[in-house]
Amino acid sequence: MSRDKTDNQSLRQRLHAVIPGGAHTYSRGDDQFPACAPALLERGEGAYVWDTDGNRYLDYGMALRSVTLGYAHPAVNAAAIAEIGKGVGLTRASMTELHAAERLNDLIPAVEMVKFAKNGSNVTTAAVKIARAHTRRRYVCVPRQHPFFSFDDWFIGATAIKRGVLAEHAETTLLFDYNDSASLEALFTAYPDQIAAVMLEPATHLTPCPGDCPVTWPRTACAACPNTSENFLQKVRALAHANGALFILDEMITGFRWHVKGAQHFFGVTPDLVTFGKAMANGFPLAAVGGKAEYMEVGAINRPGMERTFLLSSTHGGEMPSLGAFLAASRLCEEEDVPTHLWDYGAALRDGLRGLAAERGIAEHFVLEGPAVALNYVTRDAAGQPSPVMRTIFSQEMLRNGVMIPWISVSLAHGDPELDQTLTAAAAALDTYAAALDGDPARFLDGDAVKPVFRKVN
Repeated sequence: MSRDKTDNQSLRQRLHAVIPGGAHTYSRGDDQFPACAPALLERGEGAYVWDTDGNRYLDYGMALRSVTLGYAHPAVNAAAIAEIGKGVGLTRASMTELHAAERLNDLIPAVEMVKFAKNGSNVTTAAVKIARAHTRRRYVCVPRQHPFFSFDDWFIGATAIKRGVLAEHAETTLLFDYNDSASLEALFTAYPDQIAAVMLEPATHLTPCPGDCPVTWPRTACAACPNTSENFLQKVRALAHANGALFILDEMITGFRWHVKGAQHFFGVTPDLVTFGKAMANGFPLAAVGGKAEYMEVGAINRPGMERTFLLSSTHGGEMPSLGAFLAASRLCEEEDVPTHLWDYGAALRDGLRGLAAERGIAEHFVLEGPAVALNYVTRDAAGQPSPVMRTIFSQEMLRNGVMIPWISVSLAHGDPELDQTLTAAAAALDTYAAALDGDPARFLDGDAVKPVFRKVN
């Protein structure tokens, strides 16, 4: 695939001259992609994106996992356009806001009340505020294995990036280990009657089920398992409630992917509060915090004499096009059983990539981990250590063969032709990968290796 590298560099310089970091999400930054990646994308449709030179790429980034139906889905776009015709945002709450809130309430059993916003960080921070307001406590616990909850100080201060962060805010976040209930129990012992909430993702490539789980995903969900009490999420919920804390699930990524009712339904656990975003509106800017009324009502104004909590107040939280997109996208997710397609395509992709790696004798160096709906590829060097250089080589070679795969996020628009294209590209990429393992990997690298987002210095 031919590309104008000089123009690409010029575009990068223009971006960094006017946008700190060159993008509005650090996951979109230059340091997250090989040097041959397009600096800018022009548009997306279905499972594909186009760069400024008209080159087409099959995409597995899917707008940072926010697109599950495919880019520019006509029914979702039509719903948003209809709301634009109504005025976008009105002086009082709109009927669209009411319909969207009632839809989430009907769809997710744990959601009795909801507040909408634009960013995931806003609603996770709101969930923490709700928990603190309800419990009158200071601390929140999160797993160290879960990479991101919010750009606010309470969470970012717990990462390696501390510049500009108030230490007293960061100190309110306590870390435990996912799938290690003893590490969480130790925090409750060390901070008695001081922890307001435990917040975690239901699952990533790491899942909360014991290793001897007898059910077959996704046709039989964890909720049907006779060992459900051994599920880590159930243990966390029990620990939180035994110690007077709230149990919060962040379904920013898992929501509308694992199951139309969320991973909480899949795993048979009910949170006190839950956050959604990304896929809920097929890429339109929308996020939500919801939960039981007894907790959400801390933000109410119709309870005379109750002390006020300034929860979420957002001019664009009730923006109608995104709420209309959510109504359409959630209906399509349910009608077309999108999660089952994501599971099935993920399984076929996993098996195909594993087969290609095995054929080249590198199955221990290019590894697919996680359930089919939440695949992660791990790249290891000749010594068997995780390697950003090898990850960059694979991503670089896939780009050269027309596939953008910074991570694996699948949509309804990924079908048999896309699977064939991916495996054809992967066969060539893994040939180069195998050669790099046998020689000097740096010799196969065009530019710098990708870097972790959460690092102290550039």
